[in-house]
Amino acid sequence: MVAVSASVTKEKNAIHCITEVDITEPRKLIKQYFEKTGTKLSFTAYLVGSLAKTITLYPEFNSFIKGNKLIVLDDLTISVLIEREINGEKVPEPIGINKAQNKTLIEIHNEIRRAQELKSNQIGSLSNYSWIRFIPKYMLKLFIRIAEKNINLAEKYGKVSITSVGMFSKEAVWFVPHGSATVLLTVGSINNKVVKIDNAFVEKEHLCLTVSFDHDIIDGAPAARFMNDLINEIKSGENIEKCI
Repeated sequence: MVAVSASVTKEKNAIHCITEVDITEPRKLIKQYFEKTGTKLSFTAYLVGSLAKTITLYPEFNSFIKGNKLIVLDDLTISVLIEREINGEKVPEPIGINKAQNKTLIEIHNEIRRAQELKSNQIGSLSNYSWIRFIPKYMLKLFIRIAEKNINLAEKYGKVSITSVGMFSKEAVWFVPHGSATVLLTVGSINNKVVKIDNAFVEKEHLCLTVSFDHDIIDGAPAARFMNDLINEIKSGENIEKCI
């Protein structure tokens, strides 16, 4: 399924922004929240919330092309790729955080945790697509092409995505993906860097981050402005502060 999907999505005209984000403040606030409540907030949930808040400033990014029309979606669904265990094997599966623009960090966190803890031995059970594994390869490619242009599926599973696969690396790692999303945030590893602030050298935690845009919809200048706002939102830790 992954191989067939990749053969379709590699045809996308994507542009990529590869950057590092200072996440010292949000990581500190997540630790404070844990000390106060005993709950370790999902950092992926925090990134989903930050992405949702930034997308609301650029509603035209929550869209896709169908025929010769640009379809802009009213509600924001963010597809989140999570890893869970099926029959003793680690398997990535997507879930859709529906109406993400209206949800709190805690609500997003709870949705992700419930999905990770779901007991099922079938791939695709999170998205109710467990039957997809029975589709022959040549038909699966056709199904993916049709699904990419389907409004109902876009509303349910979103055209904005995030994957945190790179967080499992212990070295500075960025991933450059290809996917069907209009905006795709790919989370790399977290590494410590010494930076100079006010004539003093301070160690900061930095997140390796790649953000990909469908270039058929989003030009470079709007993408750059989006990145400025997204980076500032992630750095701030504001969504976590509201929970403490």
